[in-house]
Amino acid sequence: MTHHSISRRALTAALATGVLAGPLVAAAPASAAAAAPKVVCTSAKPGLAAKLTKDITASLRGKPKRLAVAVEDPATKTRCAYNGDAQFDSASVIKATVLGTLLWDAGKHKRQLTSWEKNRAWDMITWSDNDSTSSLWKRLGSSKVKAFTKAAGMTRTVPNAGKTWGISQITANDQQKLLGVFTQRNKLLSDKDRTYALGLMNKVVDWQRWGTPAGAPKGTKIQVKNGWMARSWDTRWYVHSIGAFTGGGRTYTMTVLTYGTSGEKSGANAIQGIARVIHKDLNPAMKPRAAFVPPARPHEVVPPGV
Repeated sequence: MTHHSISRRALTAALATGVLAGPLVAAAPASAAAAAPKVVCTSAKPGLAAKLTKDITASLRGKPKRLAVAVEDPATKTRCAYNGDAQFDSASVIKATVLGTLLWDAGKHKRQLTSWEKNRAWDMITWSDNDSTSSLWKRLGSSKVKAFTKAAGMTRTVPNAGKTWGISQITANDQQKLLGVFTQRNKLLSDKDRTYALGLMNKVVDWQRWGTPAGAPKGTKIQVKNGWMARSWDTRWYVHSIGAFTGGGRTYTMTVLTYGTSGEKSGANAIQGIARVIHKDLNPAMKPRAAFVPPARPHEVVPPGV
């Protein structure tokens, strides 16, 4: 896992709960002269970039200091990014990349997924099963995951070379590239494979459909994958959400990555506050879906001592 040794029992418990032991993998400290990150938006739709910039900036107040946001709406050629190249421990969001790797690798060998692979992909995405993810990670190997991210242009994503996929490094900008592979025609995945991937993300269990879907318009088809994790020695949480939203003849995507909240629920609420303003600005004439409140425990109870 790292240069620190941990017992097999501790590693098994960590994977089972999403709580991973080991030193924090942090981005290099910024120099004193480095400017603080700012929200940067561009759009072909008059006034939209300025509105998104203002509203996203306002939504960041009171949120974790370690945070990244990225948005893309191809229909209006709209893009936004805040701290988009900052690296975060991936937690379970890496599972969407594992799915992309699985489909890409099968396509390269001109074969269909086996029943075993489909069953594990279903469990990995729809209810974020860690054991299924570990099985696929072992089958593929981190080298294939790395090859897929390179092919997808995810230049700042670093798959963990060991078994502990949850401490792979991801960025908001790279997660947007992954969502682009799933939502737009490309040379990496066939249309059938893209439909399959989005179909799994559309079937995520209700109690994991928090985060970026908050504030999406009524009738929108939601495709989401979330991640949440704390190290055994750290009281602060990584809580992430990526989503693709389809309706009205268009699909747009959103990524919010966070570190520093006291738990999963506070992290989910932070993400949702940002997501609501983005959905509202992209869909000003549409009513949002009913509010979704994350459950008090959107994850398993952490065993003592892990």
